[in-house]
Amino acid sequence: MSLQPLFEAGKFVITTEVGPLKGTDTTEIIELAEILQGKVDAANVTDQQSSVMRLGSLATCHMLKERGLDVVFQVTCRDRNRIALQSDLLSAWVLGIENVLALTGDLPALGDHPQAKPVYDLDSVQLLYTIQKLNEGFDLSGNELKGKPDLFAGAVVNPGADTEAALELQLLKMENKIAAGAKFFQTQAIFEPARFAEFMKRAEQFKVPVLAGVIPLKSAGMARFMNKNVSGVFVPDQFIDQMVAAEDKVKTGLEITAVLVKELKDMCQGIHIMAIGWEKKVPTILEMAGL
Repeated sequence: MSLQPLFEAGKFVITTEVGPLKGTDTTEIIELAEILQGKVDAANVTDQQSSVMRLGSLATCHMLKERGLDVVFQVTCRDRNRIALQSDLLSAWVLGIENVLALTGDLPALGDHPQAKPVYDLDSVQLLYTIQKLNEGFDLSGNELKGKPDLFAGAVVNPGADTEAALELQLLKMENKIAAGAKFFQTQAIFEPARFAEFMKRAEQFKVPVLAGVIPLKSAGMARFMNKNVSGVFVPDQFIDQMVAAEDKVKTGLEITAVLVKELKDMCQGIHIMAIGWEKKVPTILEMAGL
């Protein structure tokens, strides 16, 4: 099912991120389908996240769909040229996959095959335009398709800008992606609701649904790592101190996430939980947050 009618009906949309494993053992994917069904509106399946080679997003999406869990097919431009990207998008539609998240993709040097050659034939804005053309019944060369998809395309935005210039840049990127065909947005992880509120005041002019991203903290070290290495993400000291003092760090990490969800939910049209290995705990987070 497309997320579009859910947004149009004013439903608070809940998605979570599912990362395919490295290898052919799909036991965990099948378990996640059972755990998440009825708890989330869709599972957002990553595409070689952080440039680490894994089972493909398209195959994983298909497996989840077969087991009754709706999906968002992540597509990055890093590994495929425009021919392969268009082919995969058409294949996704034929397999019953309706939602797509367009991403440029991390550099291969950051992953486990640093010697791999990046493609980047298209970027995320051009990919959104490509999806729009396919929906209109044409490929990028103007050739007419025999049967066309109706993909619901999304994009990402980082609301954690800490300067006016950085915020303006994010809003400009958002506007360009909307012009190219983005129908919804998923954000980078948010730990500062006040800053997100300011971003949403500026972004509401676009009248496009936004899913606020959250990441459960597993440790103080994880928080410090994100502060140092993840652009646009800042974990406040209060959360770091909570994790340092916590006897049960899992429970505390989930509680912090639930509090954030409660604070964010009135500012946006949905929530996106990037559980990073804690996907089985997503129902617990939602219950703690009253969703």
